[in-house]
This record gives sequence, C-alpha cells and structure tokens, in this order.
Amino acid sequence: MSASTPPNDATPRTLAAAGLPRRVRKALEQALSLVSVELDDSLGTMLKEFEQELFRLADLARTPGVESNYMQTLRTLRMNRADLIPRFMLELEAGVAAIRTAQPPPEESEAANRVRFQNLSLVEDEVMDEGAVLREVATRQESRAALPLHLLGQRFGVLAGSPAFDAERIPLGPRALCRAMRDASQTLQVPYEARLLLYRIFDRQVMAGYSRVLERLDEAMDAAGVLPGLTFVPVRARATAQGGQETGGKPGAGTTGDGRTARTANAGSGDGGGSSGGGGGGTSPPRDGHANDRRAAATPASTRAPPGQPRPHTAWMGESWDDPDGEDEQASLAMLQQLMAGRHALIGKLRPHQPTGPRQELSTRDVFQALGELQNRPSSPNTGSSLQDIKQTLLAQARQQRGQGAALSQKDNDTFELISMLYGQIEEEIRSDAPGAALIRRLQLPLLRVALQDRAFFVRGHHPARRLLNTVAESAAKWLDKDDYDPQMLLPLQQAVTHVVENYDGDDAVFDASNGKLETHLQEQVRKAELLERRHVEAARGKEKLEVAKLRATQTLDAIIGDQRLAKFVRALLNQAWADVLTLTLLRQGEGSDQWRTQVEATQRIVAACCNEDAPADPALTTHVAEALGQVGYHADEAGVIAQRLTSRIPDDEDDPASRTELAIKLKARARLGEDPAKARRPKLPPRTPEEQARYEQLRVMPFGTWIEFVINQQGDLVRRRLSWFSPVTDNALFVNQRGQRVGEHSIDSLARMVAAGQARIVTAERGRLVDRAWQAAVSALRSFAGRGDEPALLEPK
Repeated sequence: MSASTPPNDATPRTLAAAGLPRRVRKALEQALSLVSVELDDSLGTMLKEFEQELFRLADLARTPGVESNYMQTLRTLRMNRADLIPRFMLELEAGVAAIRTAQPPPEESEAANRVRFQNLSLVEDEVMDEGAVLREVATRQESRAALPLHLLGQRFGVLAGSPAFDAERIPLGPRALCRAMRDASQTLQVPYEARLLLYRIFDRQVMAGYSRVLERLDEAMDAAGVLPGLTFVPVRARATAQGGQETGGKPGAGTTGDGRTARTANAGSGDGGGSSGGGGGGTSPPRDGHANDRRAAATPASTRAPPGQPRPHTAWMGESWDDPDGEDEQASLAMLQQLMAGRHALIGKLRPHQPTGPRQELSTRDVFQALGELQNRPSSPNTGSSLQDIKQTLLAQARQQRGQGAALSQKDNDTFELISMLYGQIEEEIRSDAPGAALIRRLQLPLLRVALQDRAFFVRGHHPARRLLNTVAESAAKWLDKDDYDPQMLLPLQQAVTHVVENYDGDDAVFDASNGKLETHLQEQVRKAELLERRHVEAARGKEKLEVAKLRATQTLDAIIGDQRLAKFVRALLNQAWADVLTLTLLRQGEGSDQWRTQVEATQRIVAACCNEDAPADPALTTHVAEALGQVGYHADEAGVIAQRLTSRIPDDEDDPASRTELAIKLKARARLGEDPAKARRPKLPPRTPEEQARYEQLRVMPFGTWIEFVINQQGDLVRRRLSWFSPVTDNALFVNQRGQRVGEHSIDSLARMVAAGQARIVTAERGRLVDRAWQAAVSALRSFAGRGDEPALLEPK
C-alpha cells in the first residue's frame, strides 16, 4: 500500500502551499471538504467500536498476561485517539495537494511493483498481512465503485492537467484512504495485532458506504464545472469504419494523444476549472482495466468478458453487503401484489367457494401482537411447526378470545403465504440435519412479524432481517461440504437468533445488533480464509514458476542439440537428468545470471563431446556435471556414472548393456523435479466443441475469487468451490473451500468441458446468496400461477 511516488521535501502537504490555480484549488477544497464531512462521523464511530472491541477482548482473555496487553493497548489508545482523525485528514489533504506533482508513468510503476520470483524470500506475517489487508479493502471498493472512480479519474486528470488518473492514483480514492489510515494509525502507537483489528473496523464502519460518497463527490465536481455532464459510453466496434470518425464516438469528436475525447482535452486547458468544449461526447473505457475487478486486471483487454455477461459471485460467506438495492421498490411491491392477485384468481377457479359462518377480520396490529405473544412463550410453536400451523393457532386463539370465528385480512394472508413460499424454497436449499436448520425455524415468527410490519422485506435485499436469515441459512446450505463450515460459528449464530427471538417487538435495530455481532465473527473467519487462500495461491505460483523453468530448460536443450545426432540413451539422460539441472538453475538464479550462462555453456560442451568421437577427455567438465547432478538429488555414484556418459562418447561395442539397463531402471524409478504423476496419467482429450470453447474463453477472463458449483453425484448434489487463481501458462486452476482450504486443482480445459456438460456452473452475483435464490424461485412459482412466466423480473433484489 505504499504511495505511487516516495515523498520528498518538495511535495506540498497543504492546498495553500501547493501553488495551484484559483479555480483548481477551489474545486479541490470543495472535494476535500465533502469527503471530510462524510467521513467524520464514521471515523468517530470506528474509534468507539475499536475501543469497545479492545475492552471486550481483554474481558475474554484467558490469561492475565493477555488481558494486561489488551488493557495496555486500550490505555495507549485513549491517550492518542485524538490524534488519529486530524492526522488522517492531513494525509488526505497532502494527497490532494500533490495532484500536480510529477509521477512516474504507469509502465514504470508496474515494472517496479512486478514480482521477481528469483528474489523471493520469507517475511514476517505482519509485513505481509498489514499491506494485504488494506489492499483487499481498497480492491473491494474499487470493484464496487468502478464507474464513479472512472469518472473521477477523468475529472482529477483535468484538474492535474495530465492524462486521466487510474484508480490507484485518485487522491480521494479507496487506495488513498487506506494509505492515509495506515499512516494515521501510527499515531496511536498500538501493536500490530491491534492495527489489524482497527483496519477491519475501518473497512466495516468507514469504507462500507464509501462508494456512495464517491458518487456524491462525482456529482459535486460536476456541479463545480469540472467536466460537467461527463458520462461513460462503452466503445462498440462497427461493422464498417467511417472515415474521419473514431469508432464508438460521436461525429466530429476528435481525440487527444491520451485517448480521451476532444471535450475532455478542452476541459483540461487553461487552469482546469471548467469545460470549454460543447456536445455530449463520452469517454472511452479505462485502458488499464481499473474499472473492472482488480483481480482480473492481469487479463489482456482483448479477452475481457462482454459487458452484458452476468457478474460472477466473488464474496465469501458472511461478507458485508455493500452493493445497492434495486431503486424501484414501489414498482416491485405493486408487481408482487398483482402476482398474488393472479394466484388467488387461479386458486378461486380451482376451489369452489365454500360458505362459512360470520368471521371477524383481524387487524394487522392485532395479528402482530398475537404473534408476539406466541414468540415470547417458552413452548411456542416457533420451532418445528409450519407457518400454516402457526396461522391456525393464531386464529384459534382469536376465536376463544372473541367468541366468534376470525380471519386474516387479504394483505396479511398474502404475507403468510409469501413467507411460507420463501421458507419452502429455503428448505430445498439447506440440509435438514444441519444445526442451522433449527435456527432457521426459530426465526419464523420474528420474520413473519417483520413482513407484516414492512412488506419491503420481500424486495429489499439489504433488509437487516433478510441479511440475518441469509447468514443462518447459508450455514446449513447444501453446497457446503463437511469440511467447509467452521463449527465454532454455531455459538455466534445461536446467540444472534436468540437475541432476535427474545427482543424483537417491531424495532429492526434488534436485527442490526444481531448482524453486527455476528459479522464480527464472520469477518474474522473471512480473514483467516483469505490468509490461508493467499498461502495456497503463492504455492501455486511457485509451481507455475517451476513449470515455466522446465519449459524454458527444455527449449534451451532442444535448441543446443538441434539436428545433431545423439545416441538414444544419451538423449534420454540429457532430457531427464541434465534438464533437471537446467531447471533448478533457472529457478534459483534466473535467466540473466552467470550461473545460468555457465550451465548453458556446459550443455554445449556436453553435446559436442557426445557427438565427436575425437573429442579429448575433459575432467573439469565431468566434475562440473557430477556436482550439478548432486544438487538435484542424485547420489554421488549415480552422478559420477551419468557424468561419464554425458562428457564422452562411448562406442556401442564398449558399452556395457547390463550397466546401461541398470542405470535406465534407476532413472525411470526416480521422480523428476516437480513431476506430477497424476497429470502425466491424464488421457489426452479430444478437441473442444464450439460450446466448450466458448466456456473456455469465458473462464479465462473470470476474476479470481469466482465461486463455481460442481455436481458431485448422480442425485445432482452440489458443492461450491472458489476459483482462487489460475495460470495462463499451465492452464491449472486452484480451488479452495469456504474456509480457504485447498480442495484440488482443475485445468481450465477440463473445467470448461464440465461447465458445457452441466457438471459445473458459475455462480452469478444475483444468485450468490441463498435467500436471494430462494426468493427468485418463489417469484418464478408466482409467475407460473399468474401465467406471466416470461415477464422481466422486478421483484428480485439487486
């Protein structure tokens, strides 16, 4: 999370000292003021929660020493907490003030940050984790606010008088906030573990809603006259090019050297405070992929997934829901009411009306209170009973109290039916014997009361009651394997459900409180899973580096041998024993090293010696080859024999067949460097069909972290696995489970064939959560009742 450029004495730290043009400084002051006001309350809440969390951890400590450490951290925090927010704001202002400071081109930054595998070394966990945690926080925000960040990058580029900024360089972007928090946290003088805790609370309290702040910031800069009316228009290729016009642009819109339209370039002239160009020209997509998921940025732009393709689901179970709900809530509720009316009309035709005695209609308030009494009873029908049983119990009690039959209003009756349909679909998605299944049934009455009071529960994906239901339901999901779920999460789930059952009486804050406590445990589980996943990814990258080294060693060996004729046995020794030496040298030292050049020269001398009968003996070469073979694990005797055969041409009549056969058997039994026996036994598959090729291309542009469901038996049972990483070189893909544990590898080729055959499917964002899937199934059933199955869905939360 280091800054793009190292600080120096010439870099201004305040806007007043930056020497910017008046209009530019005014626009930047307004932007900084807006962000400061928006973040002030959330930063204060973050510090309060941080203090409470430290006190809670001290209270739960099992040893006096641990408790003392937490209390000492708490005392240090209370002494220094007043410095955090001012320092944070100063760091933000310093980033804004340095907007026109010279920065290296993106190519140089990427070259500086590129991993050099030959220089890998072990590091302390805190060195890796602290930066990794903040990078993950910034990456999530960049993917959620891709469009506002792209537009802000254009606007800040105009203010800086430079090409458009990418997401990493935007002064008030997510990465700038994370850098400011890392620098500001040093003022607290708390230990490393406490800082990690602070960053997690910072993510939850400050960054969770920052995408909306970025939208307001973009609107404010638009109102201030910085590229007013700027929009994003995707570039689409035309069938035939038209002279003098840029593809995807409007007629007459010229371009500048950095690829922006003439309107953007004109707005950047003068002092950068406004726009002098007319028309409504849009901007082209970001060339470096920052508007896309950061984990997909390494994919070539020419192979990106089409914009219309469904967004894959990449969140861990229990991660915060920061994507916005659908905007037209009233239209969704109206459509829901129409579907229910259609269902009643169809049922009315199928079931003749049966006259009943006089019934008194219960008000929604009476129903709500009666359900509350059932909820508070120790022996309530809450657990193990269906909603129909609860309804009958409710009506029977009303009959006893009123002396005559009672009935629900049509609206309340619809609510019972909708909750019943939702629960029926959830039952299809969970394991009945899982501990979470009983907790779901305990939530029936509170959720029914929530829906009676607020029907937006059905169409608002971020409703706190719906979030809690989803978290509990996913703990019992059928796609979880036996090793996917942490049994330590059962107690927090039970506590969250019990808190709701015992305290809910119409205030949704009860659900918020339960979600808040539960998400703390879930985020800890997510952090552990991410750390474990990163270790598996690093191991997979190491295997990829080995495969690349093996491939390069083989190419070098083939190039040196060329058309020269070698004995079959000598060629086998070169391709196995000596190829391992070349691979290990390349892996450890790199292709530009002196050691690699030495081994290439030795290979040339070996081939020359084996092809030339008159070549003189070279004891130094023999010794060098024997020592090199010893480094890849050959015994000294074996290494000496192989070295003798590789450095001298032995005539066939002098060769001992018995010794040669013995050596061949030993080589065959010996495992080669980085050899994968399972991969070697894989049968060669036929060419891919067009459908399989399309799936193959789709998978190669999937962002890392995409969840994929695999069919594991003939009954159609599923298990969900996370595509953590794949290699474009070896085509191998790494999969982990919900806990970040490695569960296997597949080639992208075989995975594409499974997807095409229906044995695997990519989980999309709109179907990633269990409750959303269940609700979509319930809505589909309603449309079938109403004969409107082909209409567009308005009821599915976004």
